[in-house]
Amino acid sequence: MVTTLQISQDSSLSNNKGCIILAAIDIGTNSVHMIVVRIDPALSAFSTIAREKETVRLGDRDSKTGNLTQESMERTIAALQRCCELANSLEANQIVAVATSATREAPNGKEFLHQIKEKVGINVDLISGQEEARRIYLGVLSGMDFNEKPHIIIDIGGGSTELILGDSEDSRFLSSTKIGAVRLTQEFVKNDPISLTEQVAMKAYIQGMLERPIDDLKSQMPDGLEFGLIGTSGTIETLSTVHAMSKLGYVPSPLNGYQMKRRDIREMVSNFANLSCSARAMIPGVSERRSEIIFAGSLVLLETMNMLGIETITLCERALREGIIVDWMLTHGYIDSRLSYQSDVRNRSVMKIARKYQSDLEHAEHVSSFALSLFEQTQGTLHSWGTAEKELLWAAAILHNCGIHISHSSHHKHSYYLIRNAELLGYTEIELELIANIARYHRRSKPKRRHEAYGQLSDPQKQLVRELSAILRLAVALDRRQTGAIAQVDCKYDSEYRTLHLHLFPHLADDDCSLELWSLNYKKPVFEEEFKIKLVTTLARMPLQLTN
Repeated sequence: MVTTLQISQDSSLSNNKGCIILAAIDIGTNSVHMIVVRIDPALSAFSTIAREKETVRLGDRDSKTGNLTQESMERTIAALQRCCELANSLEANQIVAVATSATREAPNGKEFLHQIKEKVGINVDLISGQEEARRIYLGVLSGMDFNEKPHIIIDIGGGSTELILGDSEDSRFLSSTKIGAVRLTQEFVKNDPISLTEQVAMKAYIQGMLERPIDDLKSQMPDGLEFGLIGTSGTIETLSTVHAMSKLGYVPSPLNGYQMKRRDIREMVSNFANLSCSARAMIPGVSERRSEIIFAGSLVLLETMNMLGIETITLCERALREGIIVDWMLTHGYIDSRLSYQSDVRNRSVMKIARKYQSDLEHAEHVSSFALSLFEQTQGTLHSWGTAEKELLWAAAILHNCGIHISHSSHHKHSYYLIRNAELLGYTEIELELIANIARYHRRSKPKRRHEAYGQLSDPQKQLVRELSAILRLAVALDRRQTGAIAQVDCKYDSEYRTLHLHLFPHLADDDCSLELWSLNYKKPVFEEEFKIKLVTTLARMPLQLTN
């Protein structure tokens, strides 16, 4: 299948044929999935060249501790090694991997990601439930025309179910609920076939868990519009296959766009409930491993359709993996089409959170401007961070004061909490942690190992937080009165004497900026200690503006 995305030319990762081979891996609760695609700028499209899937049941966690078990981690690492071997054999330029529900909920989830790095050699991004939903939306949007009509998307995974409301331009509502086919089967099914008591309990639980996200979704639905329902991923693909085999006698290829009615789903749920696991595995289209969890997954779909009052669901074969590809393309400037609106999702998300917590945006933008200016002028002399880290600094600068929404006292600590739990879209979990830490240390104490959140970071991440928060401290001082008194700052580094000279240009010629100078003097020790330099500040004057 080939997309209709418009892609801008960028040869930095292209092979000798002008194409880019990109592999995307989704480490889910039930399975490890990989898709390998060829991005061809000349054709303005990407095409799938390989897929790989292996059921690893990472969600089989220790019932007492909630930890990922050693066995499930070993299965997953072995699957990832095979995926990487395949990607490398296809000469993939890059492998992008994300982990979802099971890993983000497990106490040893981050330790598991470190094991993957050591044993497989790839970095895995841990993403939040809402970020997972956003990337599912991107995947669906890349492969299905919404025809200017809003759609609801449902993705039933092993550990969570994502519900999304979106149109051809943007996602209007994103949610992730902790009801998945593996999770529900583990918690409710003890008999084979499943008992009536277990069925009733599972149904009631699903309804209770879906009530709030569906109410919230409905509140975002404009009156008078007709909505379509799109389903993605394993459970719904299996149901579509079973339905096609029973109704048509064959499975259409591609299956993308296949439709089922609610009454058909209800019939399949009833049939699954009356059969043993081994009998379900005999149904054409149901694998042995899927037979264990298909009842729970199909019941989630049926109850969702009941609560939404929707009669028809359409299958989309694209989901999270393709969404990872699209997100990578957006980030690297390869998309210039109807999806280009999504390329600034980070900026829009940060500004939305700033407004939510009633931050002084004018002051925040002054601070961010100074922070980026200091970052750029000291790049290559005091530090070697790049564009990605500069974006994290910008987000931290915009949100550094949001904690005042809770209380001015210790507001830097409140800022950490609000940022960390704000569900900023477009960021991984570790990026959110870094932004929150950078904002946390814009005042008062410098980062210390005994601080729990900071102490859990890796050494390179600690260095990033120390250096960028030190820059942010100076940026905050430069707008001490929050009036934009300083118009510009010019940095000159004297390597012989390890001295950084800051020349400040006031906005008003007669302003002595005494408070800003005092604040810089007060805050500079942390900066000087971190970069092992001396900071000297002088007040300059803007050149005279000549007029005719």
